[in-house]
Amino acid sequence: MRIFISTGEVSGDLQGSLLIAALKRQAAAASLELEIVALGGEKMLEAGATLLGNTSSIGSMGILESLPYILPTLKVQRQAIAYLKQNPPDLVVLIDYMGPNLGIGTYLQQHLPQVPVVYYIAPQEWVWAVNVRNTARIVSFTDKLLAIFPEEARYFREKGAKVSWVGHPLVDRIQNAPSRQEARAKLGITPEQTAIALLPASRRQELKYLLPVIFQAAQTVQAKLPEVHFWIPLSLEIYRQPIEQAIERYGLRATVVSNQQQKEVFAAADFAITKSGTVNLELALLNVPQVVVYRLNPISVWIARKILKGSIPFASPPNLVLMKPIVPEFLQEQATPENITQAVMELLLNPERIQQTLADYDQMRQCLGEVGVCDRAAQEILQMLPNNS
Repeated sequence: MRIFISTGEVSGDLQGSLLIAALKRQAAAASLELEIVALGGEKMLEAGATLLGNTSSIGSMGILESLPYILPTLKVQRQAIAYLKQNPPDLVVLIDYMGPNLGIGTYLQQHLPQVPVVYYIAPQEWVWAVNVRNTARIVSFTDKLLAIFPEEARYFREKGAKVSWVGHPLVDRIQNAPSRQEARAKLGITPEQTAIALLPASRRQELKYLLPVIFQAAQTVQAKLPEVHFWIPLSLEIYRQPIEQAIERYGLRATVVSNQQQKEVFAAADFAITKSGTVNLELALLNVPQVVVYRLNPISVWIARKILKGSIPFASPPNLVLMKPIVPEFLQEQATPENITQAVMELLLNPERIQQTLADYDQMRQCLGEVGVCDRAAQEILQMLPNNS
């Protein structure tokens, strides 16, 4: 049985790899032979997929920001469609990655209607549905939508999709995270040291818009807390050089580690200053208090606010799960070094605030489903295979 999986960016690659591992486990248990062909990244390759194209660094947030990626994205989309035309798979799984996946889904609906399409982790239309047309397209070409958030399941079900809520895959991922003691020992963090994780970038644009404000805030925090040391796990190795140069420029006591050590850094950290994204959930599930920051090109923001009339209740996933401000987030004009520093110090030095954050994290965790998310998703997907239903 051949399954085609399409996703992009660093987080899609991670989710895809977790799903592939679960698909292989479930297929082995059912004595099924599986071949997985994909658009994704290194992690999916390691999990056993044949990659048609590496999409882990083709991605952006915002309108102007996405312009440099239009051609690479179209190229990858065309490659995928050409492949599907020549080798129709038994089933297609789309993971997030809205632009390319809308194109691939529409192509399948028109030219390969017999191939079942599963959307796992739908684009966050349920958060900022500026464009109801996109929601309608997703619903029209998707045979089954596997939702990871309760709110996402409700939104797409109301719009007419066939939905199963499976829970969030990170619930599984953190099961094998090291304990705080193990992680700190492995990284050589002494008990009196305050370890702060800095997560400035998983996309090229974030080096420009987020890294300077996050590093300026870190500089001030370092001046106030002499025992602090920063840890920066790279999302992609290509960011090592610009990040190391910035550490020197801002005079930070910081250690850069590879993506493989991200889990250790998260488990060991006392705190995190981070971009908005999936990492916020991972930190929350590991009980790390955090301050979340996001900035786009001002013109993109102006277009979104004035012309598209877009407004979002929250940006970071922990706040979106409960639709309440669990973690402080500073977006656009609010994302200043002063605001970030103030929030970090208020949280770090206030045990009551930390306790409140941990209690909110606990409540959030209840909404993310039971362990076994990836296996549940894999079972749902395998049941959709033509001779398996």
